[in-house]
Amino acid sequence: MKPGIHPAYRPVVFRDRVGGLTFLTRSTATSDRTIEWEDGNTYPVIDVEISSASHPFYTGAARVIDTAGRVERFERRYGTEAARRRG
Repeated sequence: MKPGIHPAYRPVVFRDRVGGLTFLTRSTATSDRTIEWEDGNTYPVIDVEISSASHPFYTGAARVIDTAGRVERFERRYGTEAARRRG
């Protein structure tokens, strides 16, 4: 790697404000705010709107769309009529 052209890769805390999840990882993201972590060190903190703690897919609050039922309902309503017109 060329020296001096890559951003600093350092420990950063990401915090989900809605879900209350915080986790320490390494990133090139920057922030002016800091937080004291469980190990006693201070790290930059980045607030995120959605994480696995608050996203409906991970929390189980996501709605499942019944695409097969919708297609069948469409075919019942319009399928035979559209086939007759083409025919």
